[in-house]
Amino acid sequence: MQKILVIQTAFIGDVVLSTALLESLHEQYPLAAIDILVRKGNESLFTQHPFIHEVIVWDKKNKKYIHWVQLLFKIRTSKYDAVVNVQRFAATGLWTALSKATFTIGFDKNPFSFLFSHAIQHLEIQNGMHEIDRNHQLIQVLGTISLNKPKLYPTAEEVEQVKKYQGLAYLCIAPASVWYTKQYPIANWVAFLQAIPFEGPIYILGGPGDRIIGEKIIDAVGSNKQLINLAGELGFLAAAALQQKAVLNYVNDSAPMHFASAVNAPVVAIYCSTIPAFGYGPLSNLRFVVQTEENLACRPCGIHGKKNCPLQHFQCAHSIQIQQLTAPLLQVLQH
Repeated sequence: MQKILVIQTAFIGDVVLSTALLESLHEQYPLAAIDILVRKGNESLFTQHPFIHEVIVWDKKNKKYIHWVQLLFKIRTSKYDAVVNVQRFAATGLWTALSKATFTIGFDKNPFSFLFSHAIQHLEIQNGMHEIDRNHQLIQVLGTISLNKPKLYPTAEEVEQVKKYQGLAYLCIAPASVWYTKQYPIANWVAFLQAIPFEGPIYILGGPGDRIIGEKIIDAVGSNKQLINLAGELGFLAAAALQQKAVLNYVNDSAPMHFASAVNAPVVAIYCSTIPAFGYGPLSNLRFVVQTEENLACRPCGIHGKKNCPLQHFQCAHSIQIQQLTAPLLQVLQH
């Protein structure tokens, strides 16, 4: 096996989880050139990655289909031995089917899976299997390959960039989410931060669009806590480097949780409308899951988050108690 392409053009959290495949493939085929194809915006995850040969980027917003054809020609001329498609959508399925690779591998839910050399059953989401285990089934046709965890590699420059924030013991929080029902409410974050038994710096992480949430939290909490809003100021890998040495990272069921997993950072994952049994839970050695202790008939209300609570009460979030959030920190500080 000399050349392998992994295709994962989903959102960033899914791409982070797919790095487990890269780890496993490199371990099995250390001399192989491994490429990865991602959507534009996610390529910075692989800056100076130690064993990625090439990052191929699909610009889905600018001449999407013209670029799709250009990438098809690139894939075909690259003469891959294996194309491993993690996505279940037609566009990536057709790339896979037409790649001319010896092994064309993808999930059976892809519309073009009937053209793959190996169509792998995509096991049900709510069976408790983690996503990295589901994805790992794809490469078992290449041999007995060990399962590895996701891993990101912050560059030396990114590690240096965050050193100025690491002089004292600190926490990180990532309060935002693309989906409303995955996001622990701002008022609840405020109540938790006002009660938390921690006097060191608390860094707020997120993208540029999350900065306003950070400012709202800081304004509401007041000056009795050292809250620093870094949302929009750090790239993906720099944020992961900061998470890596935090006392704890408090995150929603969203991408920052997967960043923490990929650098083995200690994490508290807060679940509102979704549940860990969907297979997207934290993988860090030190991890805590916080979710409502009420038996709500409406939870989970869907595999993914929603724009609003369908029943308008959002009890899955509001019923989470502050002591559930402070307990992991107290446990960590005692040790």
